[in-house]
Amino acid sequence: MTTEILHRTFGREAKNLIEKTHSRNLEGAVACLETFYHSFNMNKRSTIRIMKSTGAIILVLLLLSSLAYSQQKDVDSIKVFYLGGQSNMDGFGYNKELPNSMNTTLKDAWIFHGNPVADDTPLGGLGIWESLQPGHGTDFSSDGVTNTLSDRFGIELSFAKRLQELYPGEKLAIIKYSRGGSSIDSAAARHFGCWEPDYTGITGINQYDHFLTTVNQALNARDIDGDGKEDLLIPAGIVWMQGESDADISEEIAKRYLYNLKRLMDLIRATLHSDDLPVVLGKISDSWNDEDGKVWNYGELVQYAQEKYARTDKSAAIVRNTRYYNYSDPWHYDTEGYIDLGARFADALFELGKD
Repeated sequence: MTTEILHRTFGREAKNLIEKTHSRNLEGAVACLETFYHSFNMNKRSTIRIMKSTGAIILVLLLLSSLAYSQQKDVDSIKVFYLGGQSNMDGFGYNKELPNSMNTTLKDAWIFHGNPVADDTPLGGLGIWESLQPGHGTDFSSDGVTNTLSDRFGIELSFAKRLQELYPGEKLAIIKYSRGGSSIDSAAARHFGCWEPDYTGITGINQYDHFLTTVNQALNARDIDGDGKEDLLIPAGIVWMQGESDADISEEIAKRYLYNLKRLMDLIRATLHSDDLPVVLGKISDSWNDEDGKVWNYGELVQYAQEKYARTDKSAAIVRNTRYYNYSDPWHYDTEGYIDLGARFADALFELGKD
């Protein structure tokens, strides 16, 4: 919008100059400034032209000064991805079953994992940036000073490993906050918690608030890898693995899932400062390991809502391979499932980013 206004007001040369400046092409910007100055001299007879040109030159000089300063600073740009949801985002894979390539600390990959707690509970979302390694599955905790790793992992390891293959040579970062058993709808929260933004409860603090704490702390960090350089974290995608708890209690709650999901994703995008940030959903599935067969009694309604969201949002996609996974219990995938799911999420986000 700014460059178009400059184009109409100051001419094509001014527009080109601003675009070069914003793209941090200092040499090109200087060349454009020379062309612009020449155009200014050729139009001395127009007082209005002179005034406009002088104003534009001052504006551009300010931009060039800012550009020169930014180039003097040593800044790393790092893509950051948010992982959220409930227990199948927490992760129930066993570290001891990981292949050697993932049972290690990953190079050039970092994670901020917010402390998962129930609604109306303090200390939710606390965490620190650290290199990505196994142990960020269920039973992970953090007090904001030290992370306590568990013997489990989630999708984060294979997700990061696959992204490094898709973006070779780039650093990447993950922000994770999820809570096992949590629903979006407050009517399904029980003792696990809910993501309903309008939740009141005892203290008015719920999973959405813990998410905000996590993201705000993570994005306020200036040097996540401790190399002395300032890090510019660039939100690049959202991965959401959740919906089982909204499919468990009643038909009414399950039918509200599409509305609740859209609203929550819109708010998460806004928190990450991008209205069209790519979103990839993991489609819920059923182990059929219950007395009456189905574990999630209204699962089809939530699955329909997930499919419709992915179909109607131009920046969304859905991963369906969950239906092929084996389970370690009635509710959670096994180690191989989490490894595959992380890579599928990475592929889906990469494809969305190409559009």
